[in-house]
Amino acid sequence: MNENLRKSIFLYAIGEEGELEDFLRGLSKNTLEALFVDLITMYFNDKNSSKLRELSAIYIAGYEPIQEKLGYNGYMQLVDTGGTVYCEVKPQNTDSVKKKLNGGGSFNDYTPERFEEDIEKNPKVLTCGFVHGKLLYIFEFDFKCLEDRLKTLINKRFPEGKRREGEYLRSASFSIKHYRDCKNLKVVFIRKDIKKFYSFLSKELIEFIENLGGGNA
Repeated sequence: MNENLRKSIFLYAIGEEGELEDFLRGLSKNTLEALFVDLITMYFNDKNSSKLRELSAIYIAGYEPIQEKLGYNGYMQLVDTGGTVYCEVKPQNTDSVKKKLNGGGSFNDYTPERFEEDIEKNPKVLTCGFVHGKLLYIFEFDFKCLEDRLKTLINKRFPEGKRREGEYLRSASFSIKHYRDCKNLKVVFIRKDIKKFYSFLSKELIEFIENLGGGNA
């Protein structure tokens, strides 16, 4: 780890008031730039937190983040109707060609009750893929596009339609094949040089991108 970044973390955590600021003011512009790049690189690739990956998708797609931990990740106020559209972000990040991006995501600790609520509210779903923290794509579609896929998984986990307290569907996963034919599917972003990253993508995702015109979509 960058030694200046290490010291900054140390001072933020247990330093006296103003000590971190004094330390940072003593660094050169180039050193500060290196510190910041190392920090954001580390955070974007954090395997235990997808916060920055979520925020990048939210901002690029035109939404504002919701700070509460539970519920949806972002929202957008509609100027014409005054209504609110919510979004759920499903980022994938990989640093290995053995773990390929498939254009999908997962609803963790899912329940039939949450499924019914999501169907009713029908938020937008933003799927996005990152390689080494670099954004490759963002796709946007209605939650209802995943209705068949999620209903199948829920019925398999809760065949009688009921669950006991503390029971969940741990991972309700989906991929590009479950929403690629959705009528309102929107391509928010595709990296221009995405072909350089094809070794990190599943065959189905590559086919989908190629049908859009590849990196020129």
